[in-house]
Amino acid sequence: MKRFLAPSVLVLSVLLTACSGGQAPRTAEFVPPAPAETDFGSLRVRYNALPTLALSDAVAKQYGVQRDAGTALVLVALREVKGAEEIDADGEVSVTAHDLSGTRQAIELRKVEAGGYTDLIGTARVSPRNSYRFEVVVSAGGRTETVTFQRNF
Repeated sequence: MKRFLAPSVLVLSVLLTACSGGQAPRTAEFVPPAPAETDFGSLRVRYNALPTLALSDAVAKQYGVQRDAGTALVLVALREVKGAEEIDADGEVSVTAHDLSGTRQAIELRKVEAGGYTDLIGTARVSPRNSYRFEVVVSAGGRTETVTFQRNF
C-alpha cells in the first residue's frame, strides 16, 4: 500500500507547486464589486453594497455613515432613462439582507443628495467571511419589481 501512496503524494506536491507558480503567498486585497443595475422599461435601478471601510473619509462624511468593519453601506438609486440621459425617478424601495445562516435584516433607507442626484442609502450589519443576499423591492409607475444580488464580506 505504501508503494502506491508515495507516488501519489509526490504527484500531489508537484501539482500544488505548479498551481502557485512558485510564488510566495500574498495578503488578500479587497476588490470592490462592480455596481450593478437592472432596467424595468424606462426605470433603471442601480444597487450596490460595500464595506464602509472601503469609503473614503470624505464620502463617509457626505453620506453621514460611520466607517466600521462590521457595517456595509447599501445604496439604491432609481433613475428614469430618457434617451441618453438619466433623471431621478420616484418610487418606494425596501431592502432586506439574508446571511448564510438565514438571518434576515431589514435595511432602513434614507435619501441623500450626491452628484446632483438623490440616492437611497442604508447600512447593514455584516461579519467577516460571510455572504449576504440582498433583495431590493421597487414600487414605481404602478408596478412592483424585485432585484436580488449577493455580496461577500
